[in-house]
Amino acid sequence: MSTGHDGALLAQLDATAQAELVARGELTATELLDACEARIAALEPLLNAIPTLDMGRARAQTPGAGPFRGVPFLVKDVVPYPGLRWSLGSRLMAHNTAPSSTPFSERLDAAGLVTIGKSATSEFGLLGSTETRLEGVTHNPWDLSLSAGGSSGGAVAAVAAGLVPMAHASDGGGSIRGPASMCGLFGFMPTRGRPVSSGYASSEFTDFVVDHCVSRSVRDSALFLSLIEENAVGFVREPSRGRLRIGAWTRTLSGGEPDPEVRRAHDRAVALLGELGHHVEEATPPAIDGAAMGDAFFLVGGAMVAGIVQMVASLRGEPVRPDELEPFAWWTAENFLRRGPAALAEARTIFATAERTYLEATARYDVVLTPTLAVLPWRLGHFSSFVPGEELMRRMREAMGYTPIHNVVGCPAMSVPLHFTDGGIPVGAHFAAARGQDSTLLALAYELEQARPWAARHAPFSCAKLLAT
Repeated sequence: MSTGHDGALLAQLDATAQAELVARGELTATELLDACEARIAALEPLLNAIPTLDMGRARAQTPGAGPFRGVPFLVKDVVPYPGLRWSLGSRLMAHNTAPSSTPFSERLDAAGLVTIGKSATSEFGLLGSTETRLEGVTHNPWDLSLSAGGSSGGAVAAVAAGLVPMAHASDGGGSIRGPASMCGLFGFMPTRGRPVSSGYASSEFTDFVVDHCVSRSVRDSALFLSLIEENAVGFVREPSRGRLRIGAWTRTLSGGEPDPEVRRAHDRAVALLGELGHHVEEATPPAIDGAAMGDAFFLVGGAMVAGIVQMVASLRGEPVRPDELEPFAWWTAENFLRRGPAALAEARTIFATAERTYLEATARYDVVLTPTLAVLPWRLGHFSSFVPGEELMRRMREAMGYTPIHNVVGCPAMSVPLHFTDGGIPVGAHFAAARGQDSTLLALAYELEQARPWAARHAPFSCAKLLAT
């Protein structure tokens, strides 16, 4: 590039900084795309994060005039983007293409983002690891033997590796926050209903899902939220001077405790908050039946899958075969059909009770703190769809014992990359606030980012490391 911005340097810049280069005329949007394409060519074979890439279509676009003008961007393959494949990570939908724009895709375009393709996801966003028979395995840039998490594994792998500076992600039970923790990114889930519609087919499962992004910097996520929100929060630009009352606990919804290294990360987060002048106290965890809530989650997930199977069968005039889905997705659908509509009514009662219990337990706090995940990033195969369904659910309850309740409640939550193990593996700290208090969390995130900067930490299998000269 004529500006002297080499690939490794550009890969270290967040989306805001890349857009500023374009706004100042130091780079063109085309040069940003050229550099992005070179990074993808170099590292995507290692990571397998981007199953659909259409640089020709991206080059033909005239970027919108928004603040992210010219910045390359990925959309997770559970939501539609016009003209791109929309597979939902499933062989059943492998030839499906999104026909038209949605309010969400229109906001992305208006923001100036240039959508270059789709990021990998677990099938229908059900599992906590991104490894499917359709797309293969997505690797964690911090250790290629580890999962990047799920269901937003492709998005976090691409951003953590510096392929793109920011990417769309969605969260139905921790699918932004868990992968962000595993890949050393900032992962923010807004209040449910805040972002505009992304075009999901409506179901009780997708009603829990919130769309946002994953990013390296807090400012990218904060600005992104201000551009896609239905009900204005505005762009939160800096920390707040107010001190917060923060309740902290480590017990999972299933009654377990985290791995020792995760506990160490949590204790360090508590100490940091105290140093910053916040009032942190040990809180009593909400007495929620985690096993029952997990069962209810996958019951409504199974209802969603069964609905998709019925729709496809009706459209093509022949039944869907079990081998057209991942084994776990088929298992969830069969589980729902076996138990029937009465089980859905029971699931709704479980969710309502859990929400009420959580709100009562946290009412006295501005923010609550837990680990993001109860365990360190898991090896590939641990959440394979070929693991029997009941065992997969047990493993997910063990690992993901903190995040699903916030989807049920609909409140904002975030994972912040405050800790790295001695071996260099990231561990996120998890914060949540009351519904509508997105600004409180974002202001706290800015403060934590200033106190414990993470931008200079790059994964071993990232452009910043591998393309450095």
